[in-house]
Amino acid sequence: MMLYFVYYADSFQPELQKVEINLVSVKLLDIDKIDKRAHLQVDYQLVNPTSVTTTLSTVNYDLYTNGKKIGEGHYSVEDIPMAGRPALFPGSNVTISDKFELVYTENIADEYSAITSGQPMKFESKGQATIESTMTMITKDFDLTLG
Repeated sequence: MMLYFVYYADSFQPELQKVEINLVSVKLLDIDKIDKRAHLQVDYQLVNPTSVTTTLSTVNYDLYTNGKKIGEGHYSVEDIPMAGRPALFPGSNVTISDKFELVYTENIADEYSAITSGQPMKFESKGQATIESTMTMITKDFDLTLG
């Protein structure tokens, strides 16, 4: 019986792989000129083309602009029970937002200046997202561009 349950739960993993992740926007929220830091809002859209209700528990990513890594971000609702997380119903989409801290360094001085002055930028986000259903979970790699 237990073997059947494991097999049944694993049968949902290919469905979860079909969930799409898109980078939809990166917006400047604020600038701290004294500490040379800025906050960006990074928005991801998840699209669920499957017949399985899913949720997202984590997104770990590196953010790049002009081919340079400008930092790492982490979105997590792992500590919230599944029933309280944003649900991704079959045939629907949901947008999640993460507050990203951009810290000035000499290595990214040009990129920091361009972002904080509001210039249009091309962003790339590389990372992994953990997608769950009531039966199983997967970790999905992504490499997304915007702009």
